[in-house]
Amino acid sequence: MTDVFQFLNQPRIDPIKKDVVVRIHDYREIYGAFDADKAASQAGRCLGCGNPYCEWRCPVHNYIPNWLKLIAEGNLFEAAELSHRTNSLPEICGRVCPQDRLCEGACTLNSGFGAVTIGSLEKYIFTEAYAQGWRPDMTGVRPTGRRVAVIGAGPAGLSCADVLARNGVQAVVYDRNPEVGGLLTFGIPGFKLEKEVVRVRRQLLEGMGVQFILNTRIGEDVAFGNLLKDYDAVFIGVGTYTYLEGGFPGERLPGVHKALPYLTAVIREQLALPEGEEPYTDLKGRRVVVLGGGDTGMDCNRTAIRQGAASVTCVYRRDEANMPGSRKEVSNAAEEGVRFVWNRAPIEILGKDRVEAVRVVETKLGNPDERGRRRPEPIAGTEQIIEADDVIIAFGFRPSPPTWLAEFGIETQGDGRIKAPETGRYRHQTTHAHVFAGGDAVRGSDLVVTAVYEGRQAAEGILDYLDL
Repeated sequence: MTDVFQFLNQPRIDPIKKDVVVRIHDYREIYGAFDADKAASQAGRCLGCGNPYCEWRCPVHNYIPNWLKLIAEGNLFEAAELSHRTNSLPEICGRVCPQDRLCEGACTLNSGFGAVTIGSLEKYIFTEAYAQGWRPDMTGVRPTGRRVAVIGAGPAGLSCADVLARNGVQAVVYDRNPEVGGLLTFGIPGFKLEKEVVRVRRQLLEGMGVQFILNTRIGEDVAFGNLLKDYDAVFIGVGTYTYLEGGFPGERLPGVHKALPYLTAVIREQLALPEGEEPYTDLKGRRVVVLGGGDTGMDCNRTAIRQGAASVTCVYRRDEANMPGSRKEVSNAAEEGVRFVWNRAPIEILGKDRVEAVRVVETKLGNPDERGRRRPEPIAGTEQIIEADDVIIAFGFRPSPPTWLAEFGIETQGDGRIKAPETGRYRHQTTHAHVFAGGDAVRGSDLVVTAVYEGRQAAEGILDYLDL
């Protein structure tokens, strides 16, 4: 019989985390996994709220209380099927989503009792079900004879392909990289998301009939016009890869690194892949300053620690409460030895022939900006110098729209985002009737889970367009 007071009798318990002295020398995930008993016990803490805030706060609107109940009852395969009804990448979102700002942050028990461990349980569902032999149920799927080209094997493209395959459409996914995943593979470090997890998802999708054509650039290796002729529709999920600059002196000095190329080069080195567009940077023994307080900044902080940097200092222009990154990631970085300098804005990178220091100024929070975030305002006379051998700039990314968009009448916003609205006759259709788009290329840099949602929504739009 269900214990209605389990949320009181059983405290929130997270999976075991590796000791700091071990994990700073290791690029594998730092969190362990629940066993069946622990998962059932933690899932049983859910109150089954009649109007579950966790679902509303989740960008894909997962049926969270429903699959928590299934876990508590031991119905693992049913939980796996249900989780995939809303999320194409649950095992990945369970690892990399900022649950503290989303589902767990909205959990009713968060006000004093400890939120249900939703993220860890989402990870558990897929990992354990897959180990026990669960695979997507495709028995009722009938081929439609339709084919759709998907450009980009990141979370938006993979999610679009997943929904199309479940509806009998042949999805062919093109990507410029040698592995699928986009930033899941080439941006997020292994201590947050081991690459074997992405490989397993690829195997599942291939088992569902999805085809991957890798090491292929659309517009160079394959003409976009050929895709329009050969496929019934095209989905564009190319992400955002152009990094934002600070616009202050010294950004071009040797020793200044862009966040994403730095992370990508480290991952390619670990995967024993050929060197990409940027060479591998070894920060062993270096004094490293990371500029930026988002999740990419945290990834850079923690990667530099694992490379054996002499020191890592993270500079952020607002206070800790207003950081855009996951609180969990900030805490992990601090545990691993990262020093945080809050309310400081960089104004110059100093050095003659190479980086020597960063000049910063103290800030205070002023009036809200257009997004509702309080603006950091410099305080006169508070300049300071932080010595550094290397600086990593992690200010975020903006869209990198393919040059061939305009040639085919695919319009973009002023900032380069592709016009593909959620509303309209067909969801996420661009200004070219045959072409759809979603994820960061449409929304701008955002979370993995929002890209998943838009990839799925675009697939629904394509199905409507194809009258399926």
